[in-house]
Amino acid sequence: MEHENNSYLSFTQTVDRAAELLGLERSAYEFVKYPERELIVSIPVEMDDGTVAIYKGYRVQHSSLLGPYKGGVRFHESVNHDEMKALAGVMTLKCALANLPFGGAKGGVTVDPSKLSKNELKRLTRRYTAMILPIIGPDEDIPAPDINTNEEIMGWIMDTYSMMRGHAVPGIVTGKPQQLGGSLVRTEATGRGVSYILQETLKRLKLEDERCTAAVLGFGKVGREVAHRLFEEGIRVVALGDATGAVRSGKGLNIPAITAHVESGRKICDYQEVGTEHITNDELIASECTILIPCATSDRIHAGNAESVKAQIVIEGGNAQITSEADVILEKKECMVIPDLVATLGGVIVSYFERVQNVQSLMWDEFEINRMLKSIILKAYDEVWEVSRKNAVPMRMGAYLIALERVCTAKRIRGIFP
Repeated sequence: MEHENNSYLSFTQTVDRAAELLGLERSAYEFVKYPERELIVSIPVEMDDGTVAIYKGYRVQHSSLLGPYKGGVRFHESVNHDEMKALAGVMTLKCALANLPFGGAKGGVTVDPSKLSKNELKRLTRRYTAMILPIIGPDEDIPAPDINTNEEIMGWIMDTYSMMRGHAVPGIVTGKPQQLGGSLVRTEATGRGVSYILQETLKRLKLEDERCTAAVLGFGKVGREVAHRLFEEGIRVVALGDATGAVRSGKGLNIPAITAHVESGRKICDYQEVGTEHITNDELIASECTILIPCATSDRIHAGNAESVKAQIVIEGGNAQITSEADVILEKKECMVIPDLVATLGGVIVSYFERVQNVQSLMWDEFEINRMLKSIILKAYDEVWEVSRKNAVPMRMGAYLIALERVCTAKRIRGIFP
């Protein structure tokens, strides 16, 4: 399925361009374009009414060059094979960029979890875990939360795996509840990392918080944390949206009020406030603002709407939010794009912390985790900033240049077996 909004095609095209700039022979980097292992499973689930529904699931393991596979599990009706391959590849490069001892993976189930009862969701999770169990493990492949999965679901995965092994294996997942060995800050880690990246960008561009406005697309784990931190830092959030629709207010939205509205079970598209208008997500993307932060499913900004972007800065708060064609359009518009490879590092960095804590049977406090998170993510940001300017390329290409060179160097050192 090779069409414009194909995130896997965007990934491989970007790898090709980075390899060309690095002067790499095809034989030195071709392996990066292909996952090492791909598992597609069918998942029978007994529904509450006694019928059986079959769902399609995936686990794509992209690279084990630098360590165990690492990547989230996504429950969403848009989940497909190409998306899993793209996100697994991006995770490999993300880990290389942050110098984490992981390779990339991604998993998911094509399902709308909002249509399942809690017991149906639990049965789906446990059966999915059982189906991918032969290829996951605390030293092989370590799943984590992603869209529509959370610490409770990670707890179910851990329990299922542990029952199969006959003893507790807390290290099988990250992003699990603290009572089961989860880390502080993990739930909000990606959003917090986006906030650190944004603050550093504004500082380098000499932009003041109170003069900036922002639009956020997506109000899940990442979008909610990002919107709250923007609100607390005095940056007006003028537009906010999710899959149900969006709202906009030139004076700035009341983020705590919208959060309370959504947490009560209502939708953003139903939110009412004086001076607030209801808009579409495409209108949100076209909003007049300083910063646009998409944190939704893949390919939110594409050739069809990239020309309408008016933001000075676009930060990919979710994976693969911008297609390769849209990247070109945004570059011509002189819009600064902070790519997912950099912006979303917070999640995998704190997942690494969680794994270290599990292995060593210790627990760091929130201050220490935030200190280390900020240090690692800003180091990666600084490297990408310097490389992109040295080579006169956008920051996405700068990130790919660094990460691809590290992965290819590891491959050259390890060689090909047998």
